[in-house]
Amino acid sequence: SDVLVICPSLKSAPVETFFAGTRILWCSLFSMSKEKVVVGLSGGVDSSVSAWLLKEQGYEVIGLFMKNWEDDDDSEYCSSRQDFIDATAVADVIGIDIEAVNFAREYKERVFSDFLREYSAGRTPNPDILCNSEIKFRAFLDHAMRMGADWIATGHYARVRRENGMTELLRGVDPGKDQSYFLHRLSQEQIRRVLFPVGGMLKTEVRRIADEIGLPNAKKKDSTGICFIGERPFREFLNRYLPTKPGPIKTPDGKIVGEHIGLSFYTLGQRKGIGVGGQQDSTGEPWFVAAKDLKTNTLWICQGHDHPWLLSHELTAVHPSWISGVAPDPSLPVTVKTRYRQKDGPCRLGSVTPDAFELLFDEPQWAATPGQSAVLYQGDVCLGGGFIDIVER
Repeated sequence: SDVLVICPSLKSAPVETFFAGTRILWCSLFSMSKEKVVVGLSGGVDSSVSAWLLKEQGYEVIGLFMKNWEDDDDSEYCSSRQDFIDATAVADVIGIDIEAVNFAREYKERVFSDFLREYSAGRTPNPDILCNSEIKFRAFLDHAMRMGADWIATGHYARVRRENGMTELLRGVDPGKDQSYFLHRLSQEQIRRVLFPVGGMLKTEVRRIADEIGLPNAKKKDSTGICFIGERPFREFLNRYLPTKPGPIKTPDGKIVGEHIGLSFYTLGQRKGIGVGGQQDSTGEPWFVAAKDLKTNTLWICQGHDHPWLLSHELTAVHPSWISGVAPDPSLPVTVKTRYRQKDGPCRLGSVTPDAFELLFDEPQWAATPGQSAVLYQGDVCLGGGFIDIVER
């Protein structure tokens, strides 16, 4: 159950607390006034319920549909047209205005160009992280401020906590949906104007609300994968932009067991699609991509999930970004995610400079991959992170 408490002394955005399974939303008279919130309506259920919750809280809500990719609008894999139809239908049910804005040029310049550059260099980037920092919380934020917004909101499963003039980024309450990893590059300037209405909820609760209020997308399947690729075969998409450059596939003993199509098309820890399924030793264990040597154009593979080549004891990350604006105190205990779906691992923060930081793991991390992000946490608080550059086995 939910309880709404009006607290005149509260001078911030709504604050969520939980007691005995009850969600308590503390709101000030200030937050119940007609402040304007521009909500990023994607056509999905999370942003739709976010918009409804904010309107119920008394905000003036405007929906904004962002179009970030337009190279193949007529493709079977591009869902932007249907997403806009769904977002418009939701806005009609909720009773709010909706505007569409095209950020395709900004996306290509700030996100996609970096995506291709990283893959060409043999790394494996996560463009959704840059999309958040450069498009959803920069281009979108700027546009919303020009519309006279006091806040922006999205359907991300994350939370914010505002106290002592600072804003912290917290994990979402639903551990299976938490998206703080993808938001770790947000600055104080960006995050202080953000609301995450569903961050304190479970996905099942969001679906229940959507169904109860009659949203047309209540049962719509969650989007997966990279936003501009959609459900299409990833290798097929990448081949449109990067050339193939075949080379040898080698095992730890130096034996050539096959030929790869180009190092850009593989990522560390990859199991499927290597093309050496028939190559086995007495263990019969599956093969994994273990390393890429750009100088010799060699793809190295190893057998077994826990092969030493897949386990890292330390790494160096570059281009750090800290939510608070300053690096964490190296003496404080932290945990790290080196992949979105990977469980946090305890670690120690080594040397820190404005350009890089080192991490030493208490327990080896599996398949830490250059180009991916190493994101640090203290409990539920996301501190920030950087892009993995060098991995030490």
